[in-house]
Amino acid sequence: IMNSKDLRAVEHVERLVRIGVDSLKIEGRTKSLYYVARTAQVYRRAIDDAVAGRPFNPMLITDLEGLANRGYTGGLLERRPANDYQNYETGNSVLQRAHFVGEVRGFADGMAEVETKNRFSVGDTLEIIHPSGNRQIELKEMFNLDGAPVQVAQGSPIRVRIPLDGPAEGALIARLL
Repeated sequence: IMNSKDLRAVEHVERLVRIGVDSLKIEGRTKSLYYVARTAQVYRRAIDDAVAGRPFNPMLITDLEGLANRGYTGGLLERRPANDYQNYETGNSVLQRAHFVGEVRGFADGMAEVETKNRFSVGDTLEIIHPSGNRQIELKEMFNLDGAPVQVAQGSPIRVRIPLDGPAEGALIARLL
């Protein structure tokens, strides 16, 4: 009946670093690998900025807002009315900017073998999330494992191959909305 909002403390990282906090925990128990990876990237940037003495970058909030979420709260890091901690309108996360669609399970000769998680199609703009850096591509072609062209990857549990430049092993893939 009640659904807690997701905790977002990225705007408090500078203050937390200043008072000596040296470890943060990101909740991801009911979230996708994509959500956890993107959230960890955002917090890493906030921590690096705070340690280097750079001011908080508000685009970090925008990056988090783009992920599927149940609404955000600063929890006990802010003084707010109790009803600000709960989401009374929906019982699930709402997609904002991107949808997690697959994981790269193998990479050879410029082709990534993707284990699909959700539907995506030729023509979609995909975000490749990799520890070496994120990048966006327009998916121009896709193939089944037999090498035949396909237009749509229907979702779990199939595998497709897509052309990718640059590092890809272990990458996560999201379809931008």
